[in-house]
Amino acid sequence: MAFEFFDMVFQQPDIDPNLDDLPLEAVTYPATARREAEVWTAEVHGLPDGLSAHAEAATWHEMEEALVARVPRDLKAAPGTVIVSVEPADQNAVTAIRALTQARLNRALAEQAERDAARAAVRLLASQGWDAEDIGTVLRLPTARVENVLAPAEV
Repeated sequence: MAFEFFDMVFQQPDIDPNLDDLPLEAVTYPATARREAEVWTAEVHGLPDGLSAHAEAATWHEMEEALVARVPRDLKAAPGTVIVSVEPADQNAVTAIRALTQARLNRALAEQAERDAARAAVRLLASQGWDAEDIGTVLRLPTARVENVLAPAEV
């Protein structure tokens, strides 16, 4: 039996359950971008010591990359300690982008919940004496996935 569709969720990496506990020390500076004619122009807000930063480029990607490179350099900040978050000036665009971002986050969390539930079900059924083939069939997972879940964790 082919259960590739249900096994696809395992193609994504697990979400670290301790993400909120990671020792990240970064400052985020918001930036607003506008497109005028053929040019994206962005201005970074809230920089310390009266500093200002802006970028102009033909594409969003080029404009964003310029800000991401310039702001940490101008602040003489260590790598990874400064984040520049660029959003369009148009609030309808911001709303649409944020809705997509939230949907992607929700999907990632749902996929993690599915992986966790599948692993728990595999382990429960195995503890009740079910063999890997029957577990795979009832859960619609390939036998190889069931065996992978039941294999001792590598240290």
